[in-house]
Amino acid sequence: MGHEIRPFRIDIPQPDLDELHDRLSRARLPRQLPGEGWERGVPVAWLAETARYWREGYDWRRAEARLNGFPQFTTEIDGQELHFLHVRSAEPGALPVLLTHGWPNSFVEFAELIGRLTDPRAHGGDPAAACHVVVPSVPGFAFSAPPRGTGWTTARVGRMWAGLMDRLGYDRYGVQGGDLGAYIAPEVAAAAPGHVAGVYVLGGLGFPTEEDVPEMTGEERAAYEWLQGQDWMNGVDHHALLRAAPQTFAYGWQDSPVAALAWMAQKFHEFNASGKPLDEVIDRDLFLTNVSLYWFTGTWASSSWPMYDTPGGLGWPRGQKAVPTGVYSGMPAFRRLAERHNTIVHWPADNPEGHHFVAMDRPDALAADMRAFFAKVR
Repeated sequence: MGHEIRPFRIDIPQPDLDELHDRLSRARLPRQLPGEGWERGVPVAWLAETARYWREGYDWRRAEARLNGFPQFTTEIDGQELHFLHVRSAEPGALPVLLTHGWPNSFVEFAELIGRLTDPRAHGGDPAAACHVVVPSVPGFAFSAPPRGTGWTTARVGRMWAGLMDRLGYDRYGVQGGDLGAYIAPEVAAAAPGHVAGVYVLGGLGFPTEEDVPEMTGEERAAYEWLQGQDWMNGVDHHALLRAAPQTFAYGWQDSPVAALAWMAQKFHEFNASGKPLDEVIDRDLFLTNVSLYWFTGTWASSSWPMYDTPGGLGWPRGQKAVPTGVYSGMPAFRRLAERHNTIVHWPADNPEGHHFVAMDRPDALAADMRAFFAKVR
């Protein structure tokens, strides 16, 4: 195979789709436990209605056609079959930018963002800020092969991403990432500092720990206390769960689409800081496209390697000082702490907040802020 780059199209066999619908129709739902809203987990009424819509209203073939509207490819890097999107802008002088998705997400995370970056003119932006966009599927996610052994690290993936950009002929480019991508994106700069123009992170840099409390200002301490009360800090500890027994839990997610839907809904709910219901923040079809992609590719377990393969756990992202860094959301993190490990050149205080996966929630705001950052470093 060598360095061959092969075109790729998603084409889920009809029997797989029929089986999903059959399993959804035969789901055994539990009784609703006492409690308000989501405090005991995903409410039975919400799950039953969403599962019904997944079976009867959601159109996978329509979603599949939309995803196939993005040029997709596969290639082998570091012994791994890698799936990626490569969407070139028609604007001259476009800056190549590599986007890295989070967990439990996929390249679907950027479905609303890509066009806003490649064709800013069509979205009210400056065409001079256009980007070519590359979106790899992290190993073990979607159509990228799962790691063949233990010991995988975000640094190894960062080296793969640098190799991919080199293979595509890009000498200078930007990188972006949030969630898991916030760990991987800085590693690309560490692997190829002479080629990376800047690292843009959606959030995670400068998050305080107990060790930082004694030196905090009053304002910082208040923000830290607010942070400790958030759902995404106190919900299901997926890091501990997937570090301990990912194989065990994957049986339920692999065998039952309702169990898989509940798990994904639990995490997307906990990652929702908007104060609004999940269905009002992230389009239901987009959410179900991500769930469907996990279901059809059977990647519930293989996508959990960052948790079980990282000694001592992931902790908060630290970043790097090889190239300039920009951050979309600074609160409740502290720039002062982030600057210990990063050269921060972009840290807006007024970007609209919302869901953790901001590219799915506020693609216009994210695209505008990314253009502002890369204009400083390109």
